[in-house]
Amino acid sequence: MKAIQIPGLQQMAVVELPKPEAKAGEVLLKMEYVGFCGSDLNTFLGRNTMAKENVIPGHEIGAVIEAVGEGCPDTLQPGMVVTVNPYTNCGHCASCRNGRVNACQHNETLGVQRDGAMREYMALPWQKIIPVKGVNTRDAALIEPMSVGFHAVDRGQVTDIDTVVVFGCGMVGLGAVVRAVQRGATVIAVDLSAEKLQIAKDLGAKYGINSKEENLLEKVMEYTDGYGADCVIEAVGSPITYTGAIDIVSFTGRVVCIGYAKSGVEFQTKYFVQKELDIRGSRNANPSDFRAVQKYLENANIPMDRFVSGVYTPETAKDGMEAWAAAPAQVFRILVDFR
Repeated sequence: MKAIQIPGLQQMAVVELPKPEAKAGEVLLKMEYVGFCGSDLNTFLGRNTMAKENVIPGHEIGAVIEAVGEGCPDTLQPGMVVTVNPYTNCGHCASCRNGRVNACQHNETLGVQRDGAMREYMALPWQKIIPVKGVNTRDAALIEPMSVGFHAVDRGQVTDIDTVVVFGCGMVGLGAVVRAVQRGATVIAVDLSAEKLQIAKDLGAKYGINSKEENLLEKVMEYTDGYGADCVIEAVGSPITYTGAIDIVSFTGRVVCIGYAKSGVEFQTKYFVQKELDIRGSRNANPSDFRAVQKYLENANIPMDRFVSGVYTPETAKDGMEAWAAAPAQVFRILVDFR
């Protein structure tokens, strides 16, 4: 079977691997669409220090069940459209002990610390398989990144009396926009792309701020009657957006951090104290977040084509990654078609 590897800096190769079988407790998946995410891009560019050598990337999955091994529940049947929870949890660390398995200290995400889903077939434990109804395999590959945004809104304890600022309108940020809107919050989307801001508005954001062209602090204060945002969700991973989040959040507000900044960030820590802020990390997603995204996609009347910037074959996948690296602000999701 075909698989994609990242053997070195800005390298991508199609290799042949044996087709796996579904052992006891496993489900064999036929991959149809697998998405590249930011961690894959950083691996390709040599910036992902967590990625294993010669890794097979990919953990955003739209697949069909090919076969079911012994000991799996009858609810999983060949032909079903599924996605995958791509994280592991050890069951013993502080996070697992506290029931927050999404933040397991020893997590190994598909395509990062262990080989991922950019291959024609993959066998996985049945517990990681998530059946999806009313969603095709292409759109199923969008569930995981959106679920990360859904989880961030949960971490922010967003309610209908909140004004929420979302930094970054990629797939993760749009997931946060959707979930905050679902909870009744007033949402302000911030990005450098007019196209992404328009999509955020189409998904329910009340305001959009192009921080390249507008004064972020002034606009947020205008939209919040001078109070600042009750909750800020950082889905970019830039020192500028991290410090900006502290500037625009209200006194006693919440800042939820998803993005990894690639360099150190200098803060005026007096604002942490004076504003009595809650600053929270948000990592991965929980099964409930996956279910919530699936339900949204099943019932949402939105053109999902807008979220897919390009679909490539395994042989042309490097072209897609290079295009993303050249113009990161213009890309939502790049998918590889393994059908």
